[in-house]
Amino acid sequence: MSGNVIVKSILLFIAAGLCEIGGGYLVWLWLRNGKGFFLGALGGLILFLYGILPTFQPSHFGRVYAAYGGIFVVLSLLWGWGIDGKMPDRYDVTGAAFCLVGVAIIMYWPRG
Repeated sequence: MSGNVIVKSILLFIAAGLCEIGGGYLVWLWLRNGKGFFLGALGGLILFLYGILPTFQPSHFGRVYAAYGGIFVVLSLLWGWGIDGKMPDRYDVTGAAFCLVGVAIIMYWPRG
C-alpha cells in the first residue's frame, strides 16, 4: 500500500470518527440534555455521512470496521478531553496506543 493511499485512508478514518462521535454527541445533547430536536436531526444526518465515508477505504468491510474501532477509541478519548474537559489518564493513553498498533497491523501491514 503506497504512502498516499495510507494517508488518504487515515484521513477517511478521522473524518468518519468525527462524524460518528460528533453526530452521536448531537443526538446525546438532544435526548439527554434537552436540547432542540434540530440538533438531534442534524446529528442523524452526520451519522448518515459516517456510514458513507468508510466505503471509500481501500479494503473490505470487516477489515475496515475492525481497524476503525481503534481509531474510534482514540478519537473518543480526544473528544472527551477537548469537548467535555475529561483528560485521559495513563491507562486511557496506554490502551489507545495499543489500539493504534492494532489499527496499523490490521489495516496497513504488508500482506503477501
